[in-house]
Amino acid sequence: MFVKVKSAALSGLTGYIVDVEVDAHKGLPGQSIVGLPDAAVKESRDRVKAAVSNSGLDFPPGYFTINLAPADIRKEGPVYDLPIAVGILASHGIIRASLLSDTIFLGELSLDGAVRPVSGVLPICLEAAKNGIKRAVVPKDNASEAALVKELEIIPAEDLSGLIGFLNGGTKVKPHTVDIEELFSKEPEYELDLSEVKGQFHAKRALEIAAAGGHNILMIGPPGSGKTMLARRLPTIMPPLSLSEALEVTKLYSITGFLSSKNTLVTKRPFRSPHHTTSDIGIVGGGRVPRPGEVSLAHFGVLFLDEFPEFSRDVLEVLRQPLEENEVSICRALTSVTFPAEFMLVAAMNPCPCGNYGDRLRECQCPSWKIQRYLQKLSGPLLDRIDICIEVPRLGKEDLVSCPAGETSSQIRQRVSKARQRQRERFSASKISSNAKMTPKYIKKCCLLEKPAEELLKSAVLHLGMSGRAYDRVLKVALTVADLDGSQVIRENHIAEAVQYRNVLIQKCSAII
Repeated sequence: MFVKVKSAALSGLTGYIVDVEVDAHKGLPGQSIVGLPDAAVKESRDRVKAAVSNSGLDFPPGYFTINLAPADIRKEGPVYDLPIAVGILASHGIIRASLLSDTIFLGELSLDGAVRPVSGVLPICLEAAKNGIKRAVVPKDNASEAALVKELEIIPAEDLSGLIGFLNGGTKVKPHTVDIEELFSKEPEYELDLSEVKGQFHAKRALEIAAAGGHNILMIGPPGSGKTMLARRLPTIMPPLSLSEALEVTKLYSITGFLSSKNTLVTKRPFRSPHHTTSDIGIVGGGRVPRPGEVSLAHFGVLFLDEFPEFSRDVLEVLRQPLEENEVSICRALTSVTFPAEFMLVAAMNPCPCGNYGDRLRECQCPSWKIQRYLQKLSGPLLDRIDICIEVPRLGKEDLVSCPAGETSSQIRQRVSKARQRQRERFSASKISSNAKMTPKYIKKCCLLEKPAEELLKSAVLHLGMSGRAYDRVLKVALTVADLDGSQVIRENHIAEAVQYRNVLIQKCSAII
């Protein structure tokens, strides 16, 4: 008997339907899986046989040919265990085949018949809904994730025997649902707060501007000055994710297997901090089966690169495309996938190898050539893509003891959210999300300068030797300062503050930009 069961697979961030076709006929007991299966799919033969036997059933006799269509796309992973088992049982009438229409099956089987969770359930269910499928049978641990797709009836499967009872009408299983509005309405709780960082008011102001406009920022300072503390608290002053943004981030975390049954929807801005030994594939994604890298996992959030010059030169150079295009394209011989990567780059570095160059409390021991070589690990084109650069000096003992804490993250977040709201209204007719993502067309249209501001900018360009990209980035930062100030035009003080952040970068890294 021939039976067709619907399953699905992933290609990048989107899913596609896979028909699991099972043909049972007389012959010596055995199974043949075709349709470009990988090793994990081929091993499903043994898992399925053991799971059926340990679920209190006799494994159907005969020979089974199992085709995974379309046959020209490689199938990977254990997600096909459950649909293969259902197809084999249905081919011998143990499960009524008429019950399988408009239903998609996903899940890995353990040898005792339990249904284990798999990755990528959310994007797969979204694709299933687009294809008119009405019901999805998924592992119990993936049920909350799948239930984010309201168009599908989600049936949680705990084990194979229970699923057989449900499909044959002997067991009642309540469809799993989640209240997306309730999940999303909860105010994100942060363990960290910017008020915990003593002093560094200039750095906090720069972080506020960066959060308000989505600008990339570089912090330069000696060890122990608070660069990492500041970076880790940046998400606490950023505006909350919108529902569409939260779903897009959740899709990325779903295909990488980072979601848990307790944290179904990602509601906080991501914060990723890879070690400086991370490879270029780990940063931008890729591999034999293309998967998102750190730049995509930081989508709509923060990518923090501590010890910036210690990263491999190749790793740093691959950042240039996602910083400019907000996405990563990974091309292989048989496929090409694109992952979103709209993130804020926050980098931190020492001013020299020993970290004490320019420090008023400790003396630097590095010769000038060593400092030069250290700074030249960063290329000019990469630094040109950084909007804001600040110095984070080491605090003295008196400052650590007596310095006031400053504003809380909640207070700063309110101002940042208002500035972002102005930007949403400004770019409502486009796909631009923040000032940092403005194209030259919008820079010309939106950056309205008063006469004194225009004169100051011209003077800065002449004296600092800015490139065309640096000029545009100064205007973007100045517009964000104006948004925080509630101004419709860019004033002289807005330009002065924006130029100041650029001037630090030019002074510190003048040899390479």
